[in-house]
Amino acid sequence: MAISNQVLKQIEIHQLKGLKDLTIDFTQHPLTAILAPNGMGKSTILHAIACINNPVTVPTSTVNHRLSEFFTPTTHSIWTGSSFMVTQDYQNAAITSRDVRTHFRKVVGRWAPRYVTRIERYVSYIGIRTCVPMIELETQQARIQFNTTPLTDAHSTRVRNAAGYVMNKVYNEYNEHKTGWNKSYIGVSVNGISYSSLSMGAGEQRVFFILSEVFRAPNYGLIIIDELDLLLHEDALFRLLEKLNEVASNKHLQIVFTTHALSILTLDYIAFRHLYQTPSKTLCFSDTKPDALQRLTGHQLRPLEMFVEDDLAYAIVKKIGSEEGLSKYMSVKKFGAAINCFTTVAGAILNQLDNFQNMLFVLDGDEYSSEELKIRMIGKVLTGTSEENILQRASALEKITQLILPVGFHPEFYFYNVICELNNGDLTVEQREIVDAARQIGNPGDEHRYFNDVIVRMDFTREVGLNKLVDLLSITPQWASISQNIRQWLDEKREVVVE
Repeated sequence: MAISNQVLKQIEIHQLKGLKDLTIDFTQHPLTAILAPNGMGKSTILHAIACINNPVTVPTSTVNHRLSEFFTPTTHSIWTGSSFMVTQDYQNAAITSRDVRTHFRKVVGRWAPRYVTRIERYVSYIGIRTCVPMIELETQQARIQFNTTPLTDAHSTRVRNAAGYVMNKVYNEYNEHKTGWNKSYIGVSVNGISYSSLSMGAGEQRVFFILSEVFRAPNYGLIIIDELDLLLHEDALFRLLEKLNEVASNKHLQIVFTTHALSILTLDYIAFRHLYQTPSKTLCFSDTKPDALQRLTGHQLRPLEMFVEDDLAYAIVKKIGSEEGLSKYMSVKKFGAAINCFTTVAGAILNQLDNFQNMLFVLDGDEYSSEELKIRMIGKVLTGTSEENILQRASALEKITQLILPVGFHPEFYFYNVICELNNGDLTVEQREIVDAARQIGNPGDEHRYFNDVIVRMDFTREVGLNKLVDLLSITPQWASISQNIRQWLDEKREVVVE
């Protein structure tokens, strides 16, 4: 029986081109996007994972990519010392193998281990060359005569319909055109106008290619796409991602792609992995916000710098700062998912940012709340056994704090409940209206949506709504406890900013 149920779980890059000590997880969603500035190593990661499996022969064969294809020895480098580890799951007949780790490395002039030992999987690598318009590759200048075959099979029909949705067109026909010298081109018809890929825009051409590869892939295949957003209008990109997610979810595919399109960060069905290079290692942020990353490369605008998870935590920290009379001295940045707290503080330490002593990294309080968990997570991003490494980890631990919540409570759900307990007689007319709207919410289906539902009911913008809800939170009896750690740190820093 063929290998099945393959899952790429993680890659740990020890050294590969400019990437150092980098770990990326691929299990959060079927679609994983890798973002970074130019030259940071996004394509290098795709090249590595394109080579970790043997091609399947059934139902259809794929290209047998080898590391020497992407890491060709040159005068400048022979790639000796390159090393990375991948972790995969797969099933062989009734036997399920989990967390199978394979160490790829180049030693004594060749890559190890032997390719025959790789786990079998359908892998399709879609590189930048698919962005080149067919007309730029065509050498024939005389009239080209086509023999046309309509593509009406189930696969082609799915591709035609999906491409029509992505490009916002009605494709009446989808054809294959062959020439007398055995070249082949796709062709379509729209509103009675027929044209081949020689007349297609590069973006339209690539959409057909990507969709054809995704629909062709068997269950549990791996699709790798370099610069997915290249040549695509934003609307077409969003529609393509929607279609890719639909197919990947139905077929248990993993789709890993690189992109520069920050506009897609709003899509909650994509796992975003941002790369950031420090002098000693490459950091990976999971579902982070761009402003935290920008701070690591820029200058502080205000002497007190605070990093938080999301816009609700931002509003809370700014409220505390306002109450302490220090808001104008505070710069607050969002780092996204809680796990990024540790990566962000590591980036600040490894970059030796000169304002590090005036930085604070704030967790919401529901994840990594114990000191033991914080120490463990810091140890994953700040490795090493030297005295300097030990001091770095101790410094990181000192800089991380949290909002204080009861054990087991999600922040938004807890804040919502204490607001609902407020006495109407102590509130203004507007505050009573907001609290009454909150009390009408039964079960929004997600603990993250309690505040959002109140904001929608009151027809506030999110920023205005969050500020009004935090104002209410600040008059609850629980506010002093919630804000205690932040308030204490600000009090300690008061002398830094106030003459």
